[in-house]
Amino acid sequence: MVCGVMPLVMANSLICILLIPPLDLAVRCNVYGEGMDITLKYFDGCPNWKIAAERLAVIAAEYPGIVVSRRLVQNLEDAETIGFRGSPSILVGGTDLFPDPSASVGLACRIYTTPTGLAGAPTLEQLRDAITTA
Repeated sequence: MVCGVMPLVMANSLICILLIPPLDLAVRCNVYGEGMDITLKYFDGCPNWKIAAERLAVIAAEYPGIVVSRRLVQNLEDAETIGFRGSPSILVGGTDLFPDPSASVGLACRIYTTPTGLAGAPTLEQLRDAITTA
């Protein structure tokens, strides 16, 4: 849902309904003037980052204050320097939304636990929940 005004005509009267996204996510996502930067870290050897990118694009379209940037991790040295624990990694303010301290640093596909089982990317709902609490 996008913030705006929806006119509603009832019995020859014009009533305007203010459309406001759910307050918890709206407040976090710049609807009221503050931005949120999300970083998607990935490496080309793992295709799951594309799924995460698509899901983040959906959220960014819903909440224009969200800015999603991508960071390609090019090699093992780069991964070690930034503490990259697998692709895709999704961060807000430099903090991993789905931390897994047991995951080793390096170029690997990351595994997420979702309501339907293990997957290569968090679900859209998991992303929304994690962003809301970030």
